[in-house]
Amino acid sequence: MDSFSFTFLIWCLLALNHILPLTIQTIEARIPESPLQCNQTFCILHNSYGKWGDRKDCYALNATYPTTEQELHVAVSFAVEHNLKVKVVTKFSHTIPKLACPDQAVQNSFVISTERYNRQIQIDVANSIVTVDAGVGLRQLIDAVEASGFSLVASPYWEGVTIGGLISTGAHGSSWWEKGGSVHDHVVGLSIVVPASKSEGYAKILRLEAHDPLFNAAKASLGVLGAISKVTLRVEPSFKRSITYNFTSDVGLEDLYVDHANKYEFADITWYPSQHTAVYRYDSRVPLNTSGNAVFDFIGFQNNPTSISEAVRATESLLEKTRNTHGKCLTAAATLAFKKATANGLKNNGILFTGYPVIGYQSKMQTSGSCLYSQSLLTSCAWDPRIKGLSFYESTAIFPASIFRDFILDVKKLRDLNPEHFCGVDNYNGILIRYIKGSDAYLGQSEDSIVIDFNYYRAKEASTPRLNQDIWEELEQMAFFKYGAKPHWGKNRNIAFLGVDKKYPNYNKFIEAKQQLDPQNVFSSNWSDEILFGKELEKSDGCALEGLCICSEHRHCSPQNNYYCSQGLVYKDARVCRYSKSSLPSSV
Repeated sequence: MDSFSFTFLIWCLLALNHILPLTIQTIEARIPESPLQCNQTFCILHNSYGKWGDRKDCYALNATYPTTEQELHVAVSFAVEHNLKVKVVTKFSHTIPKLACPDQAVQNSFVISTERYNRQIQIDVANSIVTVDAGVGLRQLIDAVEASGFSLVASPYWEGVTIGGLISTGAHGSSWWEKGGSVHDHVVGLSIVVPASKSEGYAKILRLEAHDPLFNAAKASLGVLGAISKVTLRVEPSFKRSITYNFTSDVGLEDLYVDHANKYEFADITWYPSQHTAVYRYDSRVPLNTSGNAVFDFIGFQNNPTSISEAVRATESLLEKTRNTHGKCLTAAATLAFKKATANGLKNNGILFTGYPVIGYQSKMQTSGSCLYSQSLLTSCAWDPRIKGLSFYESTAIFPASIFRDFILDVKKLRDLNPEHFCGVDNYNGILIRYIKGSDAYLGQSEDSIVIDFNYYRAKEASTPRLNQDIWEELEQMAFFKYGAKPHWGKNRNIAFLGVDKKYPNYNKFIEAKQQLDPQNVFSSNWSDEILFGKELEKSDGCALEGLCICSEHRHCSPQNNYYCSQGLVYKDARVCRYSKSSLPSSV
């Protein structure tokens, strides 16, 4: 998840001091709350944002917290023996789709949490591998590996994830070099607890390595094959990285993205369409004896004063309510200027940015998430659901590298119709462009690919439309349907998964593995089936506002608020909810 910049926060706070009274909500702790809460009757599961895509809560009859592989085995055995639907959840629950929700019938639902299954990190120095419990957090692993003289090469940019969770959903960083940016492609072995017959004790542990037929299904499995127990990853001798951001024009972006990835091992690009700006990340390894002890503390993942996070949200909501596109563009420009001044959170000495290049150990440069460790009652992650902070959607599409040029040109055409309409994403993190290698994982990418992420405002109420929402819907549909991009399994709104079964060459092999390991669908649910099988839900009033459907009638949008189902502006096959105060579109 990539978020906003601190400038936007400051600007909004100053503005609100003049136009709105600010209130600070007091809560007991600022470190993220456990997503799984149980009482004597049932358990309720949220993701880290406090709401799922359909805004419906996720319940289970009971939950268990194993601390060892044997206890995990017992938990799966219990669920199978008692005909329960089971899902494994992590201490972070950072997945946006409802992959972690068990059966809709609460009395048949059971949750296994890996929150306490995080004790073992075994480093094999001779073979340069590390084996960890599935519940070990990414930061916990990185620090342990670095202390032993090694580095984990690939990781997502956000460190609030567990190892079992991140490989299950295809989490990634950015690289086309060697094994690439996807963490699951650095996995060399794993253990998984799967259902079994009564004679086998209702559950069994499989130890899988690269030569095993099931390995490519299990290393990116969405949690529907069984409960991942242990993961073995390849590591490399410790190294440093040197990072420089080049803030420049987006002219020629469509011709530069391939060379950029080939030249820099950890390259990425952040594109701010409304500002006609592309930020090229020059990011490569340097010798371990190179001077520098920097930290990458990404602005969007830093601790923020609760009052400012709430002010940001209040300001953004006010701009939405008053349809103030120009106001959003002012803050987008300020956001970009502040990111340039602060190098997006790079800190040469661990405290401040003093100039390029910024050099530091891989462990301090590859991922961030300082808001996870807040010790103050007055700071938190900006999206903490206990405060009135940020709420947003995140769309993430994965393109074959060969067709990404045409997508960029289409986005530029859409942008050039009215650049101000793109300011909404530029207030967050623009369009982040990253790189991942072709993968052997059945639910991974079959070729070298480009990943884009963009965040945009989500209203407090499902029935409230968004300013310029037709632009984000056209961009979303253009990516997933015109260009056939694959959805990131751990992100996205529901419509991104429509037809997903046709997009993966080895999809049927994965389904065969699923049927072999879990023939009774113990680890599946209605919600995970919606994602895995790309099911289209029944359309209802307002369903397109939340990405639960693509509109085909005006009632799927918000006609009472002058939002009507309309044709796309550049991608004519798109059907989007567009604001039209003067007239009702004649047809869709």
